[in-house]
Amino acid sequence: MTSQAPRPAHRSWWLEEALALPEFAGEPAPALRGDATADVVILGGGYTGMWTAWFLLERSPNLAIVLLEADICGGGPSGRNGGFCDGWWGHLGDMVKTFGEAGALELLMTMGRSPTEIGAWCQANGVDAWFTHAGDLAVATNPTHEGKWLPTLALAERLGVRDEYEVLTRSQVRARCASPAFGGGMLIHDAANVQPARLARGLRRVLIDRGVRIFESTPVTRFRASSPVVAETPGGVVTADEAVIGLGAWATWWKTFKPRTTVRGSYMVVTEPAPDRLGELGWMGGEQIRDLRSSIHYGRTTPDGRIALGLGGLQPDLARHIDHRYDYEERYVRRVGEDLVRLFPPFAGVPIEVGWGGPINVSGFTMPFFGSMGRHGNVHYGLGYTGNGVAPSHLGGKILASLALHAGDGFTRLGVVTRTPKRFPPEPIRSPGMLIANAAIRRKDDLQDARRRVDPLTMFVARLPRRLGFNLGPHP
Repeated sequence: MTSQAPRPAHRSWWLEEALALPEFAGEPAPALRGDATADVVILGGGYTGMWTAWFLLERSPNLAIVLLEADICGGGPSGRNGGFCDGWWGHLGDMVKTFGEAGALELLMTMGRSPTEIGAWCQANGVDAWFTHAGDLAVATNPTHEGKWLPTLALAERLGVRDEYEVLTRSQVRARCASPAFGGGMLIHDAANVQPARLARGLRRVLIDRGVRIFESTPVTRFRASSPVVAETPGGVVTADEAVIGLGAWATWWKTFKPRTTVRGSYMVVTEPAPDRLGELGWMGGEQIRDLRSSIHYGRTTPDGRIALGLGGLQPDLARHIDHRYDYEERYVRRVGEDLVRLFPPFAGVPIEVGWGGPINVSGFTMPFFGSMGRHGNVHYGLGYTGNGVAPSHLGGKILASLALHAGDGFTRLGVVTRTPKRFPPEPIRSPGMLIANAAIRRKDDLQDARRRVDPLTMFVARLPRRLGFNLGPHP
């Protein structure tokens, strides 16, 4: 263990960095005081809610939109994730399994536009979100990972999309980042990374400039899916013709969504700047890098020479509620810091500046799902990004805008709208089962990284979610 745990971030290092700059801090958005009416009320000031507002205005510029956020816009996962801005090309096999070949290809071709469109949006709107279109590099960190990309490549060849992928040898991977832990890998070119909080806060600024009424520090205490919908808050009531729910992990306990979502944690650390050490690694191309574990490490660099590294698939409790341990759990933050030095030895001795965590809204198919509910069909939702929401939420905004406008266009016929999400087992099996399975998955990954034998019980439990039809954990 490291001698001293990194200090807890105030939400995340990304938000600390962004909010120190006037163009991203902006003027405070007041809490709602009094009643309001709107054409559309949006619950949640993260990427999903804000992209929905953007695309609603693109389609219908005169719409009256009210957005309610319990914290600040970008204060949740949108402002503290790893900033990986990619499509779903890395999930080709699971997508075909879930949506069929035609449905998967339609989703991939539609989703594949989002990284480039986000970069163009940042440029057009003067948002410096550090957008870097440098690709997504998946690397082997133990012998069991080598060749894991071969089934994806075979399927891609059959579907005519093999050009999306480039296989790299160990030496080619290390030419991009000279980690002694890295073996071969696969590069997906059509991927980018961003400073996630700058993107979220930039979205907020642009929406306010376009007339969206944003109320921060405004939790919704009661919601009625009537016609019109009614959102009650401590300071007033919003009535609207349509509602959009983009609450991420905080929607897990809504009666409608609880059977189809669960919560995991993900924790990150960021080093102090060390551009000379980054130069030793040769990690100068801006690629985002992830390993092929089920409990994934994901890392990227910053313009001033830092490494930010995260570890997913962690769960501090039975996931029956969200508490402070998801924001910062010392044992997990220490673990990520240790892994950073193991993966990137030149950073030994470089202080970890800060650590943080957050809850992830997980779906059984690991893909988001969208739809409408209520007797009047005027309440629309997008949930379940499962840790990959930066670019998918951009597509989600297009889908939810279409649903809220009852457009009936191609966005509302995509598989993530029409495919019924998979249900998790009910309690009392659900929470203990997820905790045990997550622990087994992480233990399996750790043993394999340490070149140690995985005992049969651990392997059986780690593979159990896949055997039950979930796209979670290692393949049998």
